[in-house]
This record gives sequence, structure tokens and C-alpha cells, in this order.
Amino acid sequence: MNRRNALQTLTTMIALPWLSACSRASDTGAAAAPAGAKTASSKIVRLNRPAAAWRDQVSPAAYRVLFEEDTEPSFSSPLDKEKRDGTFVCAACHLPLFDSAHKFDSGTGWPSFTQPIAGHIGTKKDFKLILPRTEYHCARCGGHQGHVFDDGPPPRGERWCNNGVALAFVPKGQPLPALRS
Repeated sequence: MNRRNALQTLTTMIALPWLSACSRASDTGAAAAPAGAKTASSKIVRLNRPAAAWRDQVSPAAYRVLFEEDTEPSFSSPLDKEKRDGTFVCAACHLPLFDSAHKFDSGTGWPSFTQPIAGHIGTKKDFKLILPRTEYHCARCGGHQGHVFDDGPPPRGERWCNNGVALAFVPKGQPLPALRS
């Protein structure tokens, strides 16, 4: 390895923790609504509840994904094959996150959507795999849902790749569950 490559590598290793800290400080709070989309009349209020308080309300697997930012194994969730009309809600606080009209089969083994419900998702940069990714979470309870990628279908080109255990499905015609506090 020559001196130039060694210096570039060293500079990158020093800068990554700083970039990660900066990205956490610049949390966007909510995903941008598509042009012309209707947004909710009231802003989602973030719950001031510690992650441990959710432990008794979700499964152990859901807790690991939602509040420890784990990832479930691909092809393990029945929600990946869910094709009925309805709404996908956060498994912890029950905030509606996705409409089934925006679900598609990405072939990745995780439920994927072309867009979330406007204002119900927050995003931040994630450097856990060195290269930056956009992580998203429930805007109400902060539960980790998944990552958004730019390889989705037209017209938006987005793939909101979600952990199935972080969601619950409510078929069309059934009432949405009450929001948990």
C-alpha cells in the first residue's frame, strides 16, 4: 500500500464516526410527501416513552427490530406475501404507516412499498454497513421499520423495505386498532 492510499484510508476511518454523528443530529423527522400529495392536518406527536416500555407490548422478535434496530431474516414474514387491501400499522404504537395500494413484490423477502403514508415516517442516515443508507422509523414511537432504497418501480423509484415483524396488517373494512400510548 502506498502512502497516498494509506492516508486516504486513515482519513476515511477518522471521518466515518463524525459523519455518523452528524447524520443522527440531522434526523429529518418525517419523510417528504410526494408532490401534490395531501398531508395530515395535524402533525404526529412523538411519544416520550423509553424503548423498554414497549417490551411487554410486542413480541421479542419485534422488540429486537423496532427498538434494537435488528433485521428479521428475509422470507420469514407472512406479510411479504400479503396481497389483500388494507393498512399496515406500526406493531408497537399502531400508527398507520403504509397503504396496501403502495405494496409491491420486490423479490427481496421483506414487505416493500413504493411510499409511506405522508408524515408518518421519520428518516435518518445509517452508516452501520459503512456506506450510507436511509433508515426509516415510525414517526410516533420511533420504532425502526427498515431502509429506503432508490431501486423501486416508477414513478417514484423508491423501495421502502420493511421488517414484517415491525408491522401489523389490518384488512380493509376492519377498524384500525386504537393508538397505543
